[in-house]
Amino acid sequence: MSQLHFASATELASKIKRREISAAELLDHFLGRVEKYNPRLNAIIWMDVEGARARAKAADEALARGEDWGPLHGLPMTIKESFNLAGSPTTWGRPELKDNIPDSNAVLVDRLLAAGANIFGKTNVPINLADWQSFNEIYGTTNNPWDLSLTPGGSSGGSAAALAAGLTGLDAGSDIGGSIRNPAHYCGVFGHKPTYGIVPGDGQALPGVFSRPDIAVVGPLARSAEDLALSLDIVAGPDHFAAAGWRLQLPPPRRKALKDFKVAVMLSDPAAEVEQSYQDCLQGVADALARAGATVSDTARPDIDTARAFELFILLLRAATSRRATEEQQDYFRQVAADTKIDGDSYLSRMARGVLLQHRDWLGLDNERAIMRHAWSEFFQDWDILLCPAAVSAAWPHDQAGERHDRTITVNGQQQYGVDQMFWAGYPNMVYLPSTVAPAGQSPEGLPLGLQAVAAEGEDKTAIEFCRLTASEIFGFQAPPGYE
Repeated sequence: MSQLHFASATELASKIKRREISAAELLDHFLGRVEKYNPRLNAIIWMDVEGARARAKAADEALARGEDWGPLHGLPMTIKESFNLAGSPTTWGRPELKDNIPDSNAVLVDRLLAAGANIFGKTNVPINLADWQSFNEIYGTTNNPWDLSLTPGGSSGGSAAALAAGLTGLDAGSDIGGSIRNPAHYCGVFGHKPTYGIVPGDGQALPGVFSRPDIAVVGPLARSAEDLALSLDIVAGPDHFAAAGWRLQLPPPRRKALKDFKVAVMLSDPAAEVEQSYQDCLQGVADALARAGATVSDTARPDIDTARAFELFILLLRAATSRRATEEQQDYFRQVAADTKIDGDSYLSRMARGVLLQHRDWLGLDNERAIMRHAWSEFFQDWDILLCPAAVSAAWPHDQAGERHDRTITVNGQQQYGVDQMFWAGYPNMVYLPSTVAPAGQSPEGLPLGLQAVAAEGEDKTAIEFCRLTASEIFGFQAPPGYE
């Protein structure tokens, strides 16, 4: 069983059904690895071992009777801490919610369970899911398996770290500002941010919140693109409000071979300059695509002002999350908005304006977004994929000092605000597009680097298939050293 832990979920589920390994044996294999490696990573922060063993036993007994629970029959997996799972804590890293134990499941969780999954644990997050690190007062800090001194990303950092280290078979996260894609990039795994609205987020919310937040999505993280496709097929579909009249039918991938893809390549942008070695890595992918026969352009872009797109994203993002702001925080943001000494183009200023947006002003921004959606739609009439970075660099050292918007990272020898790299998350996400992050190579320091493949709205399978092909023909999942 030496490499079981790095196999794809698709392969593991198949092994269970073919009875090459029992669900109980596979669960014990992962639990043994959690015991050995999780203390250094702190990726998985809650487990129900007794319940998981009971479900594994039931899965094996069902197979013996000829029953098939679904495509994930008996597969051990984890989920992000922010999903409701009956009997488990859902805190979002907030100390005041440490005793919040929901009695029902998130819709995504129910769909995974209905497909046969065995959810044995939950993975770490930053407070309010609002950082590209994963630390909080309840569970502590999650480390990157490639280098424990580095962040695994966030907010699904525990998910990506657990997958990379071979502690789980599959995972599910959420994404509003890169929270699936960023950790996938930093840890060298696969993550898919679905088209907005195709996977219900019900039950992935703070207590008492039932409305669907703008921009936010939930989706899979995995060690293969095949697993992303499998998981998306399971969890995507209308919520209970729409189920009576609507059915989701995602189109198949546009292309079946790399040589047939039309790919626009965007290596950097003034809104968020990208580390040169990361640009070189993505250029290497672009060159490999061209050698494979794909149509590749380094100039094709949607007709959108990227600086304005970034500003619009921050305003809409902070409007979408403004309900979490306390009265004290709102008073602070009013002071920020009124302070003429603060740069109006700074992240702090934009955050303040977003939190305080009046609805009429939000409608104006939403209309501006609609214009950008049309521009993207026109772009995808000619191009299948926009290939771009997922962040501005490889993973960086833990930094928990002060406020997130004040922290800096080093890019091309210069200090850059860490929040600037949210441009690469928001550029496709603000306009509801699907995007997949997949391994693309490694930095000179040996850290994973990911590509981000953006596809047209509703064409999730095109982005995932593109990444399946790049993993097969250019660069795929590689395990971090020391986790054999």
